[in-house]
Amino acid sequence: MNDPDRPDKRKWLYDEVNPDLAQLHKIRKVIYSGRTEFQSIEIVNTGSFGVCLVLDGKIQSSERDEFIYHEALVHPAMLSHRCPAKVFIAGGGEGATLREVLNHKTVNRVVMVDIDRQVIEVCRRFLALFHRHSFDDPRLELHITDARRYLRETEERFDVIVIDLVEPLKEGPACLLYTQEFYRLIHERMNPGGIMAVQSGAAGWTNLRNFTAIINTLRSVFTIVCPYQTYVPSFVDLWGFATASQSVNPAELSPEEIDRRISARLLKKPKSYDGITHLASFILPKHTRHQLAITRRVITDRNPIFVH
Repeated sequence: MNDPDRPDKRKWLYDEVNPDLAQLHKIRKVIYSGRTEFQSIEIVNTGSFGVCLVLDGKIQSSERDEFIYHEALVHPAMLSHRCPAKVFIAGGGEGATLREVLNHKTVNRVVMVDIDRQVIEVCRRFLALFHRHSFDDPRLELHITDARRYLRETEERFDVIVIDLVEPLKEGPACLLYTQEFYRLIHERMNPGGIMAVQSGAAGWTNLRNFTAIINTLRSVFTIVCPYQTYVPSFVDLWGFATASQSVNPAELSPEEIDRRISARLLKKPKSYDGITHLASFILPKHTRHQLAITRRVITDRNPIFVH
């Protein structure tokens, strides 16, 4: 280490969880390192979590626990819909969200939009373990463009919309995709009975500001908003998600019904998600429920949020 306060990045991945907390991962091998038009990208093999996708210095997915995140993001919304055939995905460049969507037998069309072509190209080349060749599925229509622009210009409607974007770093590619205006656009592009799912950032007891703001913003647009969370070890925190709809409430489904739908609809059983997991994820701790009850902030184009 050259600097005792900042370990040699050739040997250690320094992942700043927040300004007061960082984690170090021993790097066994740097598989890829570069910079796109929008962000830095690294793929490294770590001793702690295996192969990791790292964007702008933050772990986005790890080989050993990415299934927890992607199953939690996709399946509550997909299984709550009566028969999801057309799905829209914003982001998800490593292809794991796409993998989980395509695991549903009812799906016949997926439109995936990501602004960063190079991220997708790098992930297709080096992260086959994550996407499992989902990019080659004939049901996929892939667009390299801004998700907001695409939804504004298309007339197509979708049964399920999945938002799997990086956190809204200042001047980053996603800073205007967590706003009331964007969620209104999503609402306009949903079929009757449609539902959306959005990754909503860290939801641990010391780090609720962004999570509660996202949930409050969703509630300003949709009638039914269901926040939920799960622990993702490589993120060192509980991670927040939400579904939003005008008519569909995943939290009302029993564990038995979720397990029945998994058996009937999925090509392959999830590794982490089942009926009991579904039930538990929607039961938020008291302090989180309190913060959600008292938050008033609505994120708009003029008042975005920026994580550290």
